[in-house]
Amino acid sequence: MKWSNNTFKRYIEAGLAVLIVLTLGLAGAAGLFSPGAAGEGQTETAAAAGEDSAKTGEESANDSGADPSEPEDAEAQEAIADGQYPIMGSSDITVQEMIDYFNASGREYPSEELSEGGADSIETFCQMYYDEATAEGVRPEVAFAQTMKETGFLQYGGDASIEQFNFAGLGTTGNGVPGNSYPDVQTGIRAQIQHLKAYATSDALNQECVDDRYGYVKKGSAPYVQWLGQQENPEGLGWATGDNYGYDIVGMIEDMME
Repeated sequence: MKWSNNTFKRYIEAGLAVLIVLTLGLAGAAGLFSPGAAGEGQTETAAAAGEDSAKTGEESANDSGADPSEPEDAEAQEAIADGQYPIMGSSDITVQEMIDYFNASGREYPSEELSEGGADSIETFCQMYYDEATAEGVRPEVAFAQTMKETGFLQYGGDASIEQFNFAGLGTTGNGVPGNSYPDVQTGIRAQIQHLKAYATSDALNQECVDDRYGYVKKGSAPYVQWLGQQENPEGLGWATGDNYGYDIVGMIEDMME
């Protein structure tokens, strides 16, 4: 059979038309040309990505130990009243600073009397205060400044005498009552520090109790030095009745640590 050029051309065009129709039909069946098909695909992808992102955030929070429902900067801290000086806690004070503070007072250390109780020098005396205070978690400068206030820098002159090794007026109630006596310097220091701890906290003592007035104190009623004065204590409790008793001690601490 002999093909003319026109006949061959018509067969080629008919074949292409059939191919185009078949292609369009298959595409329509597959939904490739449905209105909004591309947009729905993108929306589903974005939604899936958002879910994955949210899940990752929760897992990260859990892995870090954080609670997603709480602020990240939330911290559990012991509340300390603004401007108050805690009796308990760690301290930057050094033994040498305590020694320097006493020497700056111009008073003479009563070595003859206190050597009978095991503290023949101000260096030994201050080291005892530091060791006994830190053993109970009391700030050494608090106990030492209180002693300097109560005894007039170890010069005494009140109801108690130096031979009692009572450095903070424990048991002195006025009208000539001398208060407690202790067998040596270290025991007297320990009793004072245990009494301070009784006012500051309800925590148990770390060492054997030598303060025979420990049981009389309402535990934790004066956590701050300023509250050792009964007139400044919110509950009307405290170590002493004098005006600004605790505030005077804080002032001495500030001088000591300058």
